[in-house]
Amino acid sequence: MDRTRPRVRPPVRGFVRPRLLAVLATTALVAVSGITMTPSAARAADADLARNGGFESGLDGWTCTAGSGAVVNTPVRTGTSALRATPAGSDNAQCSQTVTVKPDSQYTISGYVRGSYVYLGASGTGTTDVSTWTASATDWQKLSTTFRTGTATTKVTLYTHGWYGTPAYYADDISLVGPGVEAGQPPAVPTGLKTGTVTSSSVALSWSPVTGATGYAIYRNGTKVQTVTGTSATVSGLTASTAYSFQVAAVNDAGESARSGAVTATTGTGGGGGPTDLPAHALVGYLHASFANGSGYTRLADVPDSWDVIDLAFGEPTSVTSGDIRFNRCPQTECPNVESDADFKAAIKAKQAAGKKVLISIGGQNGQVQLATTAARDTFVTSVSKIIDEYGLDGLDIDFEGHSLSLNANDTDFKNPTTPVIVNLIQAVKTLKAKYGAKFVLTMAPETFFVQLGYQYYGTGQWGGQDPRAGAYLPVIHALRDDLTLLHVQDYNSGPIMGLDNQYHSMGGADFHIAMTDMLLTSFPVAGNAANVFPPLRADQIAIGMPASVNAGNGHVAPGEVNKALDCLTKKTNCGSYTTHGTWPALRGLMTWSINWDRFGAWEFSKNFDAYFG
Repeated sequence: MDRTRPRVRPPVRGFVRPRLLAVLATTALVAVSGITMTPSAARAADADLARNGGFESGLDGWTCTAGSGAVVNTPVRTGTSALRATPAGSDNAQCSQTVTVKPDSQYTISGYVRGSYVYLGASGTGTTDVSTWTASATDWQKLSTTFRTGTATTKVTLYTHGWYGTPAYYADDISLVGPGVEAGQPPAVPTGLKTGTVTSSSVALSWSPVTGATGYAIYRNGTKVQTVTGTSATVSGLTASTAYSFQVAAVNDAGESARSGAVTATTGTGGGGGPTDLPAHALVGYLHASFANGSGYTRLADVPDSWDVIDLAFGEPTSVTSGDIRFNRCPQTECPNVESDADFKAAIKAKQAAGKKVLISIGGQNGQVQLATTAARDTFVTSVSKIIDEYGLDGLDIDFEGHSLSLNANDTDFKNPTTPVIVNLIQAVKTLKAKYGAKFVLTMAPETFFVQLGYQYYGTGQWGGQDPRAGAYLPVIHALRDDLTLLHVQDYNSGPIMGLDNQYHSMGGADFHIAMTDMLLTSFPVAGNAANVFPPLRADQIAIGMPASVNAGNGHVAPGEVNKALDCLTKKTNCGSYTTHGTWPALRGLMTWSINWDRFGAWEFSKNFDAYFG
């Protein structure tokens, strides 16, 4: 959270490799030498085997590296859609699909492209892999080449890509023409579906293998929620004390089988992150307790009853790596109207008596905390406990920013983190949770950079010149999801972020909050890895983070846009261009930076919240 002025994350930028010209020259020489050939006329028995080559069905059938691809409505060559793919960092924005072909057969791949250094090719041919390219196409330009499959080749991968450090390229009407292959049969219906371990937020499933199946699709209450290659899975992100129905279907290249018979399971009680006595819709706000800025100091006793969770900002470390957290209240020289310690503690008790939760927030813009050693981890636990005990607080808010969390280069699995600063933080928080028990309130306030950007760049080191922080909160959130009361991502001070629709969304309107929140409530592949899926959180664990006023941070949203976002997510009405993957009436509420800035703005944010939720 920014104490002073708004910050904007720099846009994602690629870089040009030093040997770019040499590589391009080599590629051109290969093309001249005869690898790129003029296609012959298609035979009568030939067919176009490419799936969705015009991108009229979005990216169906296509996979783009690092989430680089998106479908656009302009420019297009034919129809209403085309592919736009954007190279970034060390990623060349390759979009590909694998096609079933006949062995020892002639094929022609062709397509239309726009942009600089755009490539079209085929790999896995079993003979000589081919590609063709253009150095510059200001309008739609056709690329085409031919190849022959090997005597044992049954699969070929088509692809298009750009080049490092270049702008986005466009592609449309991609085809692969050659002998068709008769479609096989989908696999048989799975049998033996049964439930295993059931917790308050997850259900384990297993079933018998199906001959010829390459994967399995899992359905929850009739909606596909997960795909796996094995014969077991755990469906997470469920609501406590709720009955669910599950089915499974087998999948191969020919399609998906009918669904199995259903099994039901009811999740357990408890879990899900602490006390259940928060209101159904809660308002969370940060109170400037250790400093003053242009918003002025606000006494805790003067905070209106609108606020259900009050985060005291901030507890900060004595040094970045010490783990020793201190909470120093704002000095009178900086905050002339600051209350005494006795009055401050009395105000905490009064708020708690009124059903409010008061937490210590650790970190903030200036409070970088790196728990790189077990000694720092243990000091963190001891010092945070001391603050909680001294003031009689309800729990902890983690607001790590800056370089507090970053990933080691080999830490690519968010479910099994190895980076010490992440592992030690998880262990420290679990220790605090165990010490204070079920009523301990745990909240987190990461920036979108640390969460949603993981959809594209987690573990790849490709954001903004290999920044290891992209998505670094994901392993912490996942490991603590059953202890987490609220996650309220800061949907502000952020650059454009790609949503699950493969479109970039920018701050300032309802669509940004809808897209960012939908990601948290819907399973999504991390860094485009279909096998590395981040399970959804429960709706009652989510509050949307917004600035309280135009003074509080970049990305302020007018009350009307706030209400549009809430309408869309909780009722699926008043939605904009983004289509959500569900409806979540149990969405917990809103978080804002900050109570002080809301007071400065005549309480516009909290009054609008009260009016919306009654």
